[in-house]
Amino acid sequence: MTQKVCIVTGGSSGIGRSIVEKFLAKNYRVFNLDITPSDIGEFCACNITNVNEVDTVIKTIAASYAIDVLVSNAGIHFSANIENTSEADLDKVFNINVKGAYAAIKAVLPSMKQANNGAIILMSSDQALVGKRNSFAYNLSKSALASMAKTTALDYAQFNIRANAVCPGTIETPLYHKAIDNYCKTSGADKSDVHQEEAALQPLGRLGQPEEVAELVYFLSSDKARFITGSLQVIDGGYTAQ
Repeated sequence: MTQKVCIVTGGSSGIGRSIVEKFLAKNYRVFNLDITPSDIGEFCACNITNVNEVDTVIKTIAASYAIDVLVSNAGIHFSANIENTSEADLDKVFNINVKGAYAAIKAVLPSMKQANNGAIILMSSDQALVGKRNSFAYNLSKSALASMAKTTALDYAQFNIRANAVCPGTIETPLYHKAIDNYCKTSGADKSDVHQEEAALQPLGRLGQPEEVAELVYFLSSDKARFITGSLQVIDGGYTAQ
């Protein structure tokens, strides 16, 4: 059988790396589009904010392989309310979190349409469902990704292309630790105390792990999820159920 192909954006660390590892374990050929080099998968140096660069990289892949799965995972966190969010801050968050997803989806669609098959998974957030303090730009960007999953699902269902958004809660990743470190630096709080407080906020009493998100992403890409499209799949330890 022909080896299936998955493209992951931002696959060099955190949730993205776990996703790359999961698809490799399932015998996919995995291309990782990131600015940070990686030792797993087939690394493609790519600035996700540059639409032309994303288009060129993905078209090069599509020239040799049919693209079965796109996981649009690249993203950054930014903590601030609207008054403390500059125009440059807003542009940076949207360029990476939203425009990067737009570029990747647009680039893979011709290959998926030709094959009359494909799965697109966007990495949104529990913040697509609930608001959080000091999270204006990040919340806005993750809500946009949830919308993107719905509209893409409707527009391309006729080509048997499915699109879904995964909405993680608090997951223990390098991005999480960086956000906690920044908070502790500005507030003077103790990191271990903050970490325990974050865990206590989750009904299951702990933080999620990247591998758990990767399992959900793989399921959504598989034939077992072939009737799931346009959905927001929450994986948050029960946080948004409160």
